[in-house]
Amino acid sequence: MSIAIGATLLNSFPNNYFSSFLKPPRTTISINTTTPGWPSSPQPPSPRPPPPSPPPPTLTTKPIKDRIEAAAATDVQKYVDDEELLWRASMVPKISCIHVLNERAAALAPLWEKFFHGHEGLYSIYVHSLPSYNQSFPKNSVFFGRRIPSKEVRWGMFNMVEAERRLLANALLDYSNQRFVLLSESCIPLFNFSTVYSYLINSTKTFVEAYDLPGPVGRGRYSPQMRPHIKLSQWRKGSQWFEMDRNLALEVISDRKYAELFKRYCKNSCYGDEHYLPTFVSTEFWERNSNRSLTWVDWSRSGPHPGMYHRPWVTVEFLQRLRNNHTCEYNGEGGNICFLFARKFSPDSLDRLLRFAPKLMRLN
Repeated sequence: MSIAIGATLLNSFPNNYFSSFLKPPRTTISINTTTPGWPSSPQPPSPRPPPPSPPPPTLTTKPIKDRIEAAAATDVQKYVDDEELLWRASMVPKISCIHVLNERAAALAPLWEKFFHGHEGLYSIYVHSLPSYNQSFPKNSVFFGRRIPSKEVRWGMFNMVEAERRLLANALLDYSNQRFVLLSESCIPLFNFSTVYSYLINSTKTFVEAYDLPGPVGRGRYSPQMRPHIKLSQWRKGSQWFEMDRNLALEVISDRKYAELFKRYCKNSCYGDEHYLPTFVSTEFWERNSNRSLTWVDWSRSGPHPGMYHRPWVTVEFLQRLRNNHTCEYNGEGGNICFLFARKFSPDSLDRLLRFAPKLMRLN
């Protein structure tokens, strides 16, 4: 099993992304080439017209999920070689890290290199970046060659959600990816890879934060035009930074109902990345969700963006508080490991992170 980690460098998710999975039936068009006024040659009697064709299938979510899974699965007939068959059967689950990145994408890469080092085969990485991003990673980097086809993404626009769905769709094509984490270029790990892997793979829940918030930045962003499909009582807010299992990831990339409503009506002061997943998951899959995020973010400062931590903030004591100064429920029991990642950390914090993290998190 593997964990897919994805990063988005900000792009959009086109409506026709899955059109190749859902091709309509081919239509035959007959063209009359007889010239008007010319006598036509005798023709055999016309056969009885065929019965009308059935209507094209409704575009439901099931075909998308089925075809993604079919693309990820392998034909049984293919593995006639025992060595290849046994290798495939022995694949362990992976965690997939999907990244949304901007022009500072590589700033904290050295810390992530230490995090992933020595755990090849247990993770996968997918990067969504700005189309204009032309910086490349060295060939020995874990990020080398991991960029997916990306589109423009703007803060506060629904194309951020489309980028997240695009990352998930790419990661789902690898069947060994079983857990999916969304990260950004300003995220850092709080624990070593072994701890993170065990926490995610053994979890019985998904981690999508969702809560009901009265006031202008919560319920005030709801559009009555979403009724009757989404009611005000179902409207939720939460963190963009999610972690989910394969089943929920399939539901997210297959969804059309909620995504179309949000794209149409969640605009201006409504930010889709703060409301789409929380509303969708809490309405349809609440029983499998923990209603919390695994990424720590500081919203104590006023303003539309969370606090940014620069070099002077990075101390052993501060990192320890982020790691252990919390209580939460995990698999039905209480614990103090509640956040596996944290943001936002600036590029100038890297030297201190590299100095303290290896010993504190036992990255080596």
